Amino acid sequence: MIELAFNKDKNGLLPAIVQDYQTGEVLMLAYINKLAWEKTLETGKAHYWSRSRNSLWLKGETSGHIQLVKDIFVDCDQDTVVFKVEQIGGAACHTGYRSCFYRKVTGNELAVHEQHRVFDPAAVYGKK
Repeated sequence: MIELAFNKDKNGLLPAIVQDYQTGEVLMLAYINKLAWEKTLETGKAHYWSRSRNSLWLKGETSGHIQLVKDIFVDCDQDTVVFKVEQIGGAACHTGYRSCFYRKVTGNELAVHEQHRVFDPAAVYGKK
């Protein structure tokens, strides 16, 4: 097993940058702990640690928009990973956009930039 530096963070969490494996587009940033790391390596599907729910999270478990991990890169300090994924279902963001980085700073505002919703989050998650 590849050992990452989970001990650097008091909560045992490391950032995981998620990119489309073909285009390099940044889809999201999430966090992994040792369990999420092990489950990702074991299944080939991206698992994260949900800080808001304080639980293991299989990406796409509710929406069906799973991430198949094609490559994993680890930084020099072994405290950050990049998951290169195939995004199933077209959207990585729980708001329905392909990427969580769908807004651009324009002056003093955030504006949706060159993206449209792939799905309606109210229909998928049953809430706004």
